[in-house]
Amino acid sequence: MRLSELQNKNLVNVSNGKNIGNIIDVNIDYQSGNIKSFIIESKGSILTFLNKDNDMEVKWNDIQKIGEDVILVNMR
Repeated sequence: MRLSELQNKNLVNVSNGKNIGNIIDVNIDYQSGNIKSFIIESKGSILTFLNKDNDMEVKWNDIQKIGEDVILVNMR
């Protein structure tokens, strides 16, 4: 699966059913080549668009299922 395919999927928190956002970047472990986490675009006003410090990181271990339309995430 390509990053561009993942970026087209919404992330949904399985604990509350809320849409978390979309993937904008990936953190990769350079030694193993494995994905460590996804960076999720912050949602909200133009101020959050300008302030990338509000972007969220979702660890690979928190991904429950990558489906055809959505990615299910367990955000505790």
